[in-house]
Amino acid sequence: MSSPTSAVRLHTYWRSSAAYRVRIALALKGIAYESVCWHMANGEHLQPSYREIAPFGLVPVLEIDGLRLQQSLAILEYLEERQPAPSLLPADRAQRAHARALAQLVACEIHPLNNLRVLKRLRGALQADEAQVHDWYRHWCDEGFRAFEAALPPEGDGPFALGAQPSIVECCLIPQIYNARRFDVQMDRYPRIARIAQACAALPAFEAARPERQPDAPAPVAA
Repeated sequence: MSSPTSAVRLHTYWRSSAAYRVRIALALKGIAYESVCWHMANGEHLQPSYREIAPFGLVPVLEIDGLRLQQSLAILEYLEERQPAPSLLPADRAQRAHARALAQLVACEIHPLNNLRVLKRLRGALQADEAQVHDWYRHWCDEGFRAFEAALPPEGDGPFALGAQPSIVECCLIPQIYNARRFDVQMDRYPRIARIAQACAALPAFEAARPERQPDAPAPVAA
């Protein structure tokens, strides 16, 4: 495991799905890191101080090995090549392609239609009310989850998408499930996805990466 002095820094926001993916991967691989938090809902990621770090103005950025890496899927691939064990990709070449396809179905097909920038645009310039925003979110999430569930292989040697170990698939899927629940997507429509989520919830790496466990998460409201 990397030591905390290894200057691995993750520029993150507690509710960012993309940053959540990277937190899961870092935890699975046992790579210690420092969180540098930017409040995206308040626009901190759009300030010049952050643009100097990340020209895209998005999280995550991972500082590691003297590099500043952007885009969550590229970061996951870098971590896999840097530290192959435990692996985020199956050993079989065809299965690796399948894993990447499932991960991209979430990261490239569902998430871009429902991220913070899109929802702000709907609420702002397009003057959508909250019911319309929630309907938008649920529609595209349902479209994606139906496709994801259909693309899963038959259940076999383990509880995860591709067998006995979590992979890049779960790194992308679990954050999307977290957000889907926030918007009241009916997850009982997707039994395979629900079983994968249950298996992940039992693993310390996924618990450590949860949004509520992050240093910038708001404190729980007292009852």
